Amino acid sequence: MALRVSIIGAGSWGTTLSLTLAKLGHAVRLWAFEPEVAESIRVHHENRLFLPGISLPESIVATNDLAGALQGAEVVVSAIPSHVCRALYAQMLTHLQPGMVFVCATKGLETETQMRMSEVIRSVVGTRFPPRLAVLSGPSFAREVARGDPTAVVIASDDGVTAQFVQKEFSSRALRLYTSSDMVGVEMGGAVKNVIAIAAGVVEGLGLGHSPTAALITRGLVEMTRLACACGARRETLAGLAGLGDLVLTSTGDLSRNRHVGIELGKGRKLAEILASMRMVAEGVKTTEATLALAARHGVEMPITRQVSRILRAETSPPEAIRELMERSLKEE
Repeated sequence: MALRVSIIGAGSWGTTLSLTLAKLGHAVRLWAFEPEVAESIRVHHENRLFLPGISLPESIVATNDLAGALQGAEVVVSAIPSHVCRALYAQMLTHLQPGMVFVCATKGLETETQMRMSEVIRSVVGTRFPPRLAVLSGPSFAREVARGDPTAVVIASDDGVTAQFVQKEFSSRALRLYTSSDMVGVEMGGAVKNVIAIAAGVVEGLGLGHSPTAALITRGLVEMTRLACACGARRETLAGLAGLGDLVLTSTGDLSRNRHVGIELGKGRKLAEILASMRMVAEGVKTTEATLALAARHGVEMPITRQVSRILRAETSPPEAIRELMERSLKEE
């Protein structure tokens, strides 16, 4: 069944999702914040700013008009930076309808409140009606999905019918969706893995070997799991695609923006300079402080995350941060 799908956010991931869904026969409208991105897709059928070199179906309707993008939509997919989620949904609110299914494909925590993206969406949309909501996460680089590489992700919802609906309508020969009822675990995995990926990049930038990277990823997973479970997640979710899977990809893959930030920090570059040279958002930079605040609220110890925060704030150097981690009091695993 062809659906009318509105995708909010024309970065690399939003554009890739529009490509995937259009190929499945759905009627896709893609909202771009940048007018030049919408024009590039309309005229050249290519997102030359965020996904260059990937040909897009002519059926995708790209627009800079938010109301027009949402008109008649049955499914609304948001693929936007976490720090604009609340403001953008508030702007969208009068154009939303109770029958819509909302799919959140943003990985991050709101800095001020430490809320997960589904919580932010519910807090805004819930002022009008209870939204049918699912979250999409897992190990997926946009460019690889766009070129058709086999990819497996997770769609999580408190409502099993909604999760199964999205699974059926979004799955393709190259994109396989697994369902989950653990929205907390799926979202926490997708958010906190970006912080650990910065740390993994620092290790790479310092020119260290595979052994410290393996240790960092493993202990990072411990931190992710510890916090997620304190927030109500199931431990097994963090051992799955949205936890371990996404962590491994983001910590080791060359297309990872968060890993890139860490590598450049490890090489001695300043954070402001690194971010100024990037077109797309590295969610882990903002998520680090929100993660620490959430951990403090739950009484959870997160030593790697704390050192990432200190590096980002220029309170310590990457070599000193690693020394402090290695010299912590000895413990049982």
